[in-house]
Amino acid sequence: MPATTAPAVLLARYDREMRLHARPDGPDVVVERVGRVVRRTAPAHGWNGVVWSGFTSAQEADEAIADQIAHYMSRRLSFEWKLYAHDEPADLGGRLSAAGFTAEPDETLMAAETDALGPDNAVPDGIRVVPVTDAAGVDQAAEVHERAFGDDASRFRRQLLDALSATPDAVAAVLALAGDVPVSAARMELTPGTSFAGLWGGGTVPEWRGRGIYRALVTHRARIAAARGYRVLHVDASPQSRPILRRLGFTPLTVTTPYVYEPPQ
Repeated sequence: MPATTAPAVLLARYDREMRLHARPDGPDVVVERVGRVVRRTAPAHGWNGVVWSGFTSAQEADEAIADQIAHYMSRRLSFEWKLYAHDEPADLGGRLSAAGFTAEPDETLMAAETDALGPDNAVPDGIRVVPVTDAAGVDQAAEVHERAFGDDASRFRRQLLDALSATPDAVAAVLALAGDVPVSAARMELTPGTSFAGLWGGGTVPEWRGRGIYRALVTHRARIAAARGYRVLHVDASPQSRPILRRLGFTPLTVTTPYVYEPPQ
């Protein structure tokens, strides 16, 4: 793949490989196309939701929205409709809100080809990067998650443990340690049969931010992806990470909005 692939081409490839032809990434995960929707159904602690839709009319969209609510509510699963800015109809977000979904903050889908990124960013003095391979490492990554993002990491912990146990070749998680203290953590999901590796969960505890650890973990994972034959990295970037990723060579492809539906209490 040339290093100068146009953003529109990368987005079309992402839509095709990661959304329309999404595939199960665990033994208890079901990915199915139902009409004009591709949805993922997983255990309650996993990610459940709609990954692709391709409607030809507003009526078709409304009917599919009702069908997905019925599907997940029959299983009492909260789920997310991951809406991309180019999805049709143009008012799909409003239709989801009218059906009872709650919109969460926008993120920017960004991508970079691994052979177009610069050299590895050196970690700061006193920091070492180690792989997460067992429950003890997962506990340390969860500790970082809670300190970096301020939320409960129990679901994150279980998801990462499941992935390392069931599909170890499809996930790469890393920790940055100051001595023996975890100060940053991140993971990468590698989707077999595609061009893409996804960067997720990059977080650094407050007192260690601004020292280049985040950048170092991005390029560290990029080298792992390239060594395993993945040519494109993708990330749902927050406003805080977008400028850093741009400087590393990532390009915005589109904007995504998570629409979440919760079972009634």
